Amino acid sequence: MSEKTAKSENVFRSRNFRLVFLGALVSELGALLYSFAVSFYILEITGNNAFLQGLYLALCGGVCLVLTPLGGVLGDRWNKARIMFVCDYLKGGVILLATGCMVLLPAPEIQIVILFITGMLGSAISGIFSPASAALLPHIVEEDRLQQANSYFTMKSSLQGILGIVLAGILYAAVSIYVLFALVGACYVLSGVSEMFIRYEHTVPEERLSLRLVLGDMGAGFRYLRTQKAIMALLIAILFINFFIEPISGNFLPYFVKTDIAGTPDYLFSRLLTPELWSSVFSVLMGFSTLAGAIALSARPQAEKCGRKTALLLCAMAATIVGLTLGYWLLVDRGVSLNGFLLLFCAGCLLTGFLVTSINIPISTTLMRVVDRDKLSKVTSIVSVLSQGLTPIASVLAGIVLQCWGSSLLLLICAMGFTAAALFLLFNRSAKEI
Repeated sequence: MSEKTAKSENVFRSRNFRLVFLGALVSELGALLYSFAVSFYILEITGNNAFLQGLYLALCGGVCLVLTPLGGVLGDRWNKARIMFVCDYLKGGVILLATGCMVLLPAPEIQIVILFITGMLGSAISGIFSPASAALLPHIVEEDRLQQANSYFTMKSSLQGILGIVLAGILYAAVSIYVLFALVGACYVLSGVSEMFIRYEHTVPEERLSLRLVLGDMGAGFRYLRTQKAIMALLIAILFINFFIEPISGNFLPYFVKTDIAGTPDYLFSRLLTPELWSSVFSVLMGFSTLAGAIALSARPQAEKCGRKTALLLCAMAATIVGLTLGYWLLVDRGVSLNGFLLLFCAGCLLTGFLVTSINIPISTTLMRVVDRDKLSKVTSIVSVLSQGLTPIASVLAGIVLQCWGSSLLLLICAMGFTAAALFLLFNRSAKEI
């Protein structure tokens, strides 16, 4: 009897799940440390150039999206665990090599080039890694335990958001950027070691991989999704939701920390927290609320449908973003109270974290249940491309808006666009069927 077919009360009794969980824990900690550090470091060595930061995010996101469909094809044909540990070794090696180059070449102009190249290479590897990783769980976990497994992964991410982001803020202030990047590279290597021991039943396809076969598999994945009207409606909404939410976390937040908070000498808890650590505070609060949501969902039975509830929760998120936009304009832009907005943003993080968990876990679980397993990597990669396809453009445009017109206009555009996308999903008939 395979490990997957052996019934167990808790997914942690599965050796394969423990190995996947441990590998993800270490690699995602590395990713968190790197993304935190690189966003602030680019602003630091470019004099708060929001356009360059946005361009970095756009190029990395674009490379990942281009390679993700290929990753989906490979994930359905090759051993998923092998793809994962090879990719983690490669990513760790790239970051360690880049760190060495930055030590030898300290000029800011050269370091920017190194960071851009490293980011794009890492994103290309992530495009291959992510579909295989996302499609592995149904092969090692019982179907009726998928929501529990997804909930545990969300708990892990939440705890990393609580502890890891604080660690990132402390390390960014306490050690050199080179030491921090070296730690990130080591995290990816350690993750690869854990993933090397994952075992599951994998059938090697008879056909040899070729460009024609890759394109054919991609086409098959698109044709499959076209028959799933409910999933397509959800993806269209999420495409525009991500377009309008990504600039808030990727562009606005680092810019707000480096300009509004850092530019005010007497901000809240200024004697205890550096401006960068305030970014950690926001992430910690969101981590606590996502952890609470994941704990609640891990004990609930899996729902048959989640479309209607997802739309309502997205509308609640839209209302939260509208409130934060008004708060920034009234309290920060008009110079009333930066500290008042900090408290408001903290409350928004708590609410948003709980809502995001309540949306993501049921959607991920439903897709794992309804999509044929021999198509899951392809479909996952296409879902990723369709849902994230506009975020590179959003990052560039957000950088331009921040540089030219400031944060208030960016937040207003994001709030209006997010609200429109949430209402589209709420009133779409097909989305209610998923």
